[in-house]
Amino acid sequence: MSLQNVDLVEQSIDAYHRRDVEAMRALNHPDMQLDWSASRGFQAGVYRGFDEALRFYREYFAVFDEITFESLSFIEAGDSVVVPNVARQRGRDGIEVTARSALVFTVRDHKIARICLYQETAQALKAVELAE
Repeated sequence: MSLQNVDLVEQSIDAYHRRDVEAMRALNHPDMQLDWSASRGFQAGVYRGFDEALRFYREYFAVFDEITFESLSFIEAGDSVVVPNVARQRGRDGIEVTARSALVFTVRDHKIARICLYQETAQALKAVELAE
């Protein structure tokens, strides 16, 4: 089951890179939760349901011309997958931003049910009850 979860997360990240909203819709549970409350950015908050998450993505994509997301690893933890990462963004005004974080993807019924942002990998691992 967990390898299927990692594959699902990889597909989700790939759809995000392509800004493919329909693929993202197909991979996410309609009642998904996007928890971006730990963000230090302008969109900090919790988005409930795919339509709210889609609003988040559209606003994010509107701000950045270029977004790259480098997954450093995929750490399986039951129904969750922890993905430490480096995100690089270039804004419409040419300003470049690099951010390190960890995302926890939680899978339910073969769909992504929750994505939660953590500033540190250790926090994400603690959240899924794994020691670093």
